[in-house]
Amino acid sequence: MYILVDTRQSVNAGYKASFDREGISSLGLAPDEFANWFQASSRLDREAIQGFLLGDFEDRAKCAGTIRRLSRAPIIALSDVRSLDQTLLLFEAGIDDVLPKPVHVREILARSEAIWRRVNGGAPLAPRDMPAPTDRLKVFFDGRDPEVDGTVLPLPRRERHILECLVRNRGKRMTKTQIYNVVYGVYSNGVEESVIEGHVSKLRKKLSQRLGFDPIEAKRFMGYTFVG
Repeated sequence: MYILVDTRQSVNAGYKASFDREGISSLGLAPDEFANWFQASSRLDREAIQGFLLGDFEDRAKCAGTIRRLSRAPIIALSDVRSLDQTLLLFEAGIDDVLPKPVHVREILARSEAIWRRVNGGAPLAPRDMPAPTDRLKVFFDGRDPEVDGTVLPLPRRERHILECLVRNRGKRMTKTQIYNVVYGVYSNGVEESVIEGHVSKLRKKLSQRLGFDPIEAKRFMGYTFVG
């Protein structure tokens, strides 16, 4: 889930629509709404956030500082006007990247993933008794379908997003609720958490057919772990 912060509702709505087209959940808030929501948010809500997208508004640097105290997720600022002084100020405030508008959502996703790997030191290491990771499966995190042995594995957007979520957290067990919050958003309506079970089941079958083994470990009532 991505959090969009801007005073202009049209900006939040525009980027939300772009994220929706990529199958990525997002939540658009005005700066004051965001401040109230974020300070009151639970750890589970914050763990579902894959990145913050900050528009051009007053106190944006202060907003970035608040985010960084409670989250390690990438913070990307959108710049309406190129300004070296403003860019340097944003970097000093803890913002990870500054992108001039217009920018495609897929570039935002790719940059966010690159920041995540750098800031968080890459994917968690697997326990010693886990199988060695395979290099046959390649996941891109930018809207493209994964590849197995160099051949594209077409996936519905939700299944692709679940795979990205599990791979990003390799070796870490993720509950159904955690995956749901990342894929559908913490305030999604009309979709039951049980839908995750169906998505993961279909994803595991497709990966097993291509790889010859199941890279996702499932434990009833406990969740899923990417071990492949």
